[in-house]
Amino acid sequence: MHPKIRLPTTPSPSPPSSPLRSPHLRHIRSGKSSINHHRSVLHRLSFLVVSVLLSRQRVLLFAPFLYLTSMMFYIGSDQFDLGGGVGNNGPKGVGSVYRSPELYNKLRRDMDADNSTSDAISTVWKRAKGAGWKPCINKISGGLPESNGYIFVEANGGLNQQRTSICNAVAVAGYLNATLVIPNFHFHSIWRDPSKFSDIYDEDFFVKTLENDVRVVNTIPGYLMERFDRNMSNVYNFKIKAWAPIRYYKDTVLPRLLEEKVIRISPFANRLSFDAPPAVQRLRCLTNYEALRFSNPILTMGETLVARMKARSVNNGGKYISVHLRFEEDMVAFSCCVYDGGRKELEDMIAARERGWKGKFTKPGRVLQPGVNRVNGKCPLTPLELVVMGHGLPHVGPSEDELLWVWLVHLWVEAHWVAQRGQRG
Repeated sequence: MHPKIRLPTTPSPSPPSSPLRSPHLRHIRSGKSSINHHRSVLHRLSFLVVSVLLSRQRVLLFAPFLYLTSMMFYIGSDQFDLGGGVGNNGPKGVGSVYRSPELYNKLRRDMDADNSTSDAISTVWKRAKGAGWKPCINKISGGLPESNGYIFVEANGGLNQQRTSICNAVAVAGYLNATLVIPNFHFHSIWRDPSKFSDIYDEDFFVKTLENDVRVVNTIPGYLMERFDRNMSNVYNFKIKAWAPIRYYKDTVLPRLLEEKVIRISPFANRLSFDAPPAVQRLRCLTNYEALRFSNPILTMGETLVARMKARSVNNGGKYISVHLRFEEDMVAFSCCVYDGGRKELEDMIAARERGWKGKFTKPGRVLQPGVNRVNGKCPLTPLELVVMGHGLPHVGPSEDELLWVWLVHLWVEAHWVAQRGQRG
């Protein structure tokens, strides 16, 4: 029997070019000519020694050693320039160290005395010409061909990663002409949330919306599960690398699916490349923008919150800014950024990284560079930094009749930041 693949397999477009580095980083690196000259001399010396060894064909085992030594010096130089790795007490580059408390104390008097009423962000509320949401998904009708088998995925990570996993699972199932089992949510080691798909999303609406594109079922038929002693852990599990191209699923996953009729993919977060044929992207969009509707309890809560924010933003015509700060233990740990918590913070973050991502950050050769991360703007904002930012927005900053709504979930070292905020009165 020949496998049925309904979606075209046109070549994926080339990936976009890498983004430019932060201008701050370029500025910092432009000012270290003496170090670059010193490094250049060492590189030339290393090249000379290696050339002599290779020309005489002696002691060739020293070549890898010299190469590794040069690379270690190179990494060490970068750490020296930008604040370096965790625990580095050497000179720090501009912008590589968290100094927001000092900045806040320095600016606090001017911030409190600023009575400006000018609308500095009036353009924020204006739409760009031609902007707006436009439908880009063409609905299809008609029956589906015979299924090639069942795919069961485990969506790991937080809500964003789980939602992405669901979109990718629908796209893969449609591409392989497979039946998708309602995705299972991984019981995360940090969130420890037992929610099922139907607790977060409207399951019936999800199945109905996709009925002309992908078959979706709640369970695998019993006659198939009997082959695996009705135990999902006995089903073959694919360990797929992150950002795998769609062709990998055709070349590697499909043959096993045709053979077993049931396969499992766990974990599934970020297991499909962003570059994919238009038909695959269409299924992603269909799932994200139409099929995934929140369950009624979540919808009701969301509508209530939005109504309250609009009512309390009457001076802005019902417009408001909502911020999900994400200054949470796992986010701070994953960012590898350093704040002002000292040795205790360092130990807590090391433990959190090991607890959530065993071995990921301790692999040989892995160097944590919090200074570089901060210069490149990759460190989560603290509540204190949000307060400073709010004061820079005259029609959004806190006042008696204008509120800035902030959603803080599992705020890390909450008492410390509340105390910082309380200094303002």
